Amino acid sequence: MAEQPKVLYVTGEYPPMVGGVGRFTAELAAALQGQGAQIAILTDEQVTASAETDAVRVLPGRRGWGWRILSDIPACARAAGAEWVHIQYQTAAYGMHPAVNVLPYFLRRHGLRAAWTYHDLRVPYLFPKAGVRLRNWVTRLPLHAADAVVVTNQSDWESVQGQVQRGQLHRIPIGNDIKSRQFSAEERTRRRAARGYGSEQLVLGYFGFLNASKGGLTLVETLATLAGEGRDVYLMMIGERVGASDETNFRYLQRVEAAISEHGLDSRVQWTGHQSDAEVAADFNAIDVLVMPYEDGMSMRRSTLTAALANGCAIVTTHPQTPTPELVADSDLVLVPPRDPAATAEAVRRIAENPRLAENLRANALRASRQFSWEVIAARHLELYNRTALP
Repeated sequence: MAEQPKVLYVTGEYPPMVGGVGRFTAELAAALQGQGAQIAILTDEQVTASAETDAVRVLPGRRGWGWRILSDIPACARAAGAEWVHIQYQTAAYGMHPAVNVLPYFLRRHGLRAAWTYHDLRVPYLFPKAGVRLRNWVTRLPLHAADAVVVTNQSDWESVQGQVQRGQLHRIPIGNDIKSRQFSAEERTRRRAARGYGSEQLVLGYFGFLNASKGGLTLVETLATLAGEGRDVYLMMIGERVGASDETNFRYLQRVEAAISEHGLDSRVQWTGHQSDAEVAADFNAIDVLVMPYEDGMSMRRSTLTAALANGCAIVTTHPQTPTPELVADSDLVLVPPRDPAATAEAVRRIAENPRLAENLRANALRASRQFSWEVIAARHLELYNRTALP
C-alpha cells in the first residue's frame, strides 16, 4: 500500500470567506484526510488558524501574496512536514499578484513537489499596458514547473494538454458543494409554503454568486418573458449575491438589480442571502426549474452546477463551448444558447408543461452526480500524489 502523502494546500480563500475555490479546498481536504492523507491549509489572514487537534490543520494566514511567498511558503511547507504543496489557482485570488505563478519553480528548488489546480485560465491584470500575450504567459508558467497539473473540465484540458509533459496533466472534476437531500412531496410543499409559494406557481431558481459570466441579465429577461405571458412565475435567487474575490461582481449585481426593477419584477424575485448548506438543499427541492444561463457555456468547473445535479434539480443551462462528456443533453439537463432569453424561456416552458420530462431530468441529474462525489475526487488526488511520489 502506498504511503499516504503529506500535503500543504495554498488557497487565496477558505471558509468562512465566501468563494467557491475555498469551499472546494475545504471539502477536498476533509475527504483526503478521511482517506489517510495529512493535510494542512495556508490561506488568507481573515481565516482563524485551527487548533492542533482539528482534523484539517489551518495554519496562521497571510496578509498578502507578494514576492515574499517565494521564500515563506517553502519554509512553511517544511515546518508543516509537507512533501507536496498544492496551489489552488483562481485568477482573481492572491491579490492578482504574479508571484504565485512562479512559486512552483521555488518549491522544486527546495526539494518539494508542486501541484497546481487551475480553477480558471483567465489572464490576470499585471500592470498598465501589459499585453494579453504576457498575461497569458504568466498564467501558464506553472505548466512548465509543477510536478502535477490539474484541470477541472474538458475545455481547459484541451487548452493546455500540449504544454505539459505526458503523465503530468490530470482532469479531475470539482465536487458538489451542497450535500444531496431528497424531499418527499409533503416536505416539498411545506418548503414552498415557507418561501411563500403555492403548489400551482412556477418557481425558477438560480444558485450562486452573480458575475458577468453567469448570465444574470439573461435570467431576468427570461423571467420577464414568462411573466409577460401571464404566467404565475417567480424567481428564487439562492445563496449569497456576490463573492469575495472580485470587486467587479458587485457592479454586475447592481446591473441585475436595476434590470429587475425596470421590468417591474421586484415582487417576483426573492433573494435568500447566505444560508446553511441544508437550507440551500431545501430550496433546490422547492423550485421547479433551476436556470443557470452561463454566458461562456456550461462547464464542469462550475461548482454551482454540480451542487444542483447532486440535489436532483431539473436544470436549464447553456451549451458548453467544448464537449462535456460527463453530462448528456436532454437527459441530464436541457441546453440552450447563451444570451438567448427566448430559448431559455421556451426550455422552462417545456419542463413546466411536461411533468414526465421534469421527473426524468431530476432522476438523471442525481445519477450523473455520483461521479462528482468527494470520495471519488479525493481518491483521484491520492492517485496523483502517489503516482508522482518523492524518490
